[in-house]
Amino acid sequence: MSVSDWGDWVPRAVEAASPDTVAAWYLGCNGFFLKGSEGTTVAIDPYVGLGDPPRTVRMIPVPFDPDDVEEMDAVLATHEHTDHVHGPSQAPILESTGAQYYAPDDSLDVAFEDEAWLDEYDLSEEQFTEVAEDDTFEVGEFTIHVEFSHDPDSTHPVSYVIEHESGTFFHGGDTKPHEDFDELAEAYDIDVGVLAFGAVGNIDDKETGEPQRTKWYSTENEVVKAASDLQFDRLVPTHWDMWKGLTADPTVLHHHAKSYDHPERLDIVEIGDRVDL
Repeated sequence: MSVSDWGDWVPRAVEAASPDTVAAWYLGCNGFFLKGSEGTTVAIDPYVGLGDPPRTVRMIPVPFDPDDVEEMDAVLATHEHTDHVHGPSQAPILESTGAQYYAPDDSLDVAFEDEAWLDEYDLSEEQFTEVAEDDTFEVGEFTIHVEFSHDPDSTHPVSYVIEHESGTFFHGGDTKPHEDFDELAEAYDIDVGVLAFGAVGNIDDKETGEPQRTKWYSTENEVVKAASDLQFDRLVPTHWDMWKGLTADPTVLHHHAKSYDHPERLDIVEIGDRVDL
């Protein structure tokens, strides 16, 4: 496991913050820390691994050490891929804070079977809750709805709609556009929405090691189409910074979004940045 390039300033900044609404810190890749006005803190897909060089090479700093996180109420997983469910990144947070872990079934299989978190860390089964589409649960001041996610590369992905008295935050995991997103737009008034975006590039095949044309995330047109169908007020594109060969320029999305009514605004954030509802 790597050591943070930035020391402990990110978790200390989250602890010290007193947001008027909800503050969200971008952790790179597809990870976020969220903190509400009453102090409830939630993490979504936090990942501090380095990938699997030379196949997957991390292109951004490691912004925190999991051992430095001292306050956390819940950790949410969107799907089972290693940059979303990763024991060295997430289990120490659960261990030190007693946070609850919410994840779909295949993500829990990674934690329990593939990575054996219960054997490797001081955790209890009671800290893990399986979720599925249409579930709703409370974490402090947040009401969290589990919705579908369209990610053909995943075996069971979900998205999260996090409601707060000050607004609504949507995290789609690695979803691509879907014809039913307009139904979610009718069900929720989404203030800030997170969608994965990246280039189509060449990644070494796991078996042969040969470069293979790879599309893991939405392209420019796809990510704007999804944000439009979901009727985001603000779109935060993610994942564009992470993997060598799949990085992209999020500023081009201004050109793609300007002819749509939604998203009303494009928020370009870099690792470590904070956005507020």
